[in-house]
Amino acid sequence: MTTEERSHRVRPPEAPEAPEPARTDEPAGRRRDLTAAAAGVLLVAAAIGIGWVIQQGDGSLQVQWPPLLASWDPHLGPGTPAAVAVAVAVVAYGPRLAARLPWRRLLLTCWAGSVAWILSLALIEGWYRGIARRLTTKHEYLRVIDRFDDIGAALRGFTDHIVIGPPGNWPAHVAGHPPGATLTFVGLDRAGLGGGAWAGMWCIVLGGSAAVAVLVALRALMDEHLARRAAPFLVLAPFAVWTGTSADGYFAAVAAWSVALLALAATRTARHPGAAALGSGLLFGLTCYLSYGLTLIAVLLGAVLLLARTARPLAPLALGALVAPVAFTLAGFNWWEAYHLLVERYYQGAGGTRPYSYWVWANLACTTLAAGLATVAGLRRAAVSAPAAVRGVRQGTTTAAQRLALLTLAALLALAVADLSGMSKAETERIWQPFVVWLMPAAALLPGPGRRGWLAAQAVVALLVNHLLWTGW
Repeated sequence: MTTEERSHRVRPPEAPEAPEPARTDEPAGRRRDLTAAAAGVLLVAAAIGIGWVIQQGDGSLQVQWPPLLASWDPHLGPGTPAAVAVAVAVVAYGPRLAARLPWRRLLLTCWAGSVAWILSLALIEGWYRGIARRLTTKHEYLRVIDRFDDIGAALRGFTDHIVIGPPGNWPAHVAGHPPGATLTFVGLDRAGLGGGAWAGMWCIVLGGSAAVAVLVALRALMDEHLARRAAPFLVLAPFAVWTGTSADGYFAAVAAWSVALLALAATRTARHPGAAALGSGLLFGLTCYLSYGLTLIAVLLGAVLLLARTARPLAPLALGALVAPVAFTLAGFNWWEAYHLLVERYYQGAGGTRPYSYWVWANLACTTLAAGLATVAGLRRAAVSAPAAVRGVRQGTTTAAQRLALLTLAALLALAVADLSGMSKAETERIWQPFVVWLMPAAALLPGPGRRGWLAAQAVVALLVNHLLWTGW
């Protein structure tokens, strides 16, 4: 059986027709899209207004410009012309190029466009303030590079420095993540790429590749037409404001490629499905040692297997996923012990002060700003199609659009679990990038005629946030 024949088991014959919504309902559907976007605006406005009252009253939110970790700072910068130019170019030419470019050239173009968007937004603050200094501040990974001269000893003693109290406790981001995150920057330093500039560019270039990983997964699980419709929205993602200023974009890329490789393995569109599944597991294991909360990427991996209606990749996936845990455990780092100590550290700091009753819903306002209004409108369409999509999964008759809806809703489910856990109070505009990147393709469900308007709305959100606020990370 050829690769093309195997892929038809996942993509039913009617799938290519699925992306276009029913014409008879278009005027009403577009009104409901606008209503969903307006609800997103109201949610953000409520989070700002109520958050301002709480913060001015007792300071318990621990952010200066709720719901974002940011301060009011209207400004222009060196990256302003470039950011505006990238936004205009993607809005004007993105949909056409996405539809016409050969597939591999489209992937390279999306990667280049995403990196250009992230980099130009970061440079609005200037090279030093926007990129080179970001990962060298007191909370960040590069502050502890010299404490990893003996990596084995550092790993064996890593949990001794998580909670506040014992001498030499780790900075916030080092304590808040497994050591895989810090070891990344130790490795860059050992390779002669030390300092904030190299670390920043590492996160930007790899962060930009997350858009490519999502496109690869969409093509495998849905169809190429839907993937092409999603491409401009993935490039012009509002969360790029934070991708260039933290390591979370790097985490998002590793997690996204884990999902993409599993999609290739599950649909058997990879030349070597077993190797793809093994690679997916390796990256998922690494993801869990970059950030504790990213174990929830397992929800997306499960969704991929469900949509492909196969369990065949599970064995190589599990084998690959064991590599990082075994290696770190043998090196002396206990993940579970570290996680429990992190919970204690979390409540020693701002996590113990920030009120759950506000952040449990205000986090969603942060996500609205990070994902953009087009994503909100697309998720409305995904939610509407969910019941039929679930029935289709049971019967094996899902369309491409229905599978896309379920994948984005799986990402929303993972995000909701993170939210309800209480371990993500504030800063989710940055922290939740690995989940938000999988919400972005929902915009592909929006009808074609208004696509450029929705793209412009995405760009406006990012440009306003970056020019009116100084973000905390």
